[in-house]
Amino acid sequence: MSEATGAKRTDTASRTIRAAPHAIFDAFVNPDALIAWLPPKGMTGHVHVFEPHEGGSYRLALSYDAADHSTPGKSSEHTDTVSGRFLEIVPDRRIVQAVDFESDDAAFAGTMIITWSWAEVPSGTEVTIVCENVPYGISKKDHDEGLKSTLENLANYLK
Repeated sequence: MSEATGAKRTDTASRTIRAAPHAIFDAFVNPDALIAWLPPKGMTGHVHVFEPHEGGSYRLALSYDAADHSTPGKSSEHTDTVSGRFLEIVPDRRIVQAVDFESDDAAFAGTMIITWSWAEVPSGTEVTIVCENVPYGISKKDHDEGLKSTLENLANYLK
């Protein structure tokens, strides 16, 4: 199936971060910490709702810093707003989220499942992101760059 017919895909990224698993977990469940590192390069964020427990919800907006960015936002010209649910939280090991983009564009419809997992390794903690059911409106190239940037931000945040 091609992107034009609505096929979904799975994107992944990983990085070793020089921090203990509990420090990484804390960066995920504290909304001030999360919004400090989560937005990819060229974006800033705002947390509207954040209930970090299984079954809890969240809503956040990521806005482009530059007015002349090359990729339009999904919710408005300059913003991606998402609503999500925490499906699973295993302290210091894994967080699974169901994410929906707030968009009128069918290219961004559907629920994306994001699994963040981490495991201690000799040089720190290996953090892996698996995004399933990625809407076809998100280009693979842009998503891969965004995931890589987010992991870099997390590593810098935890220095």
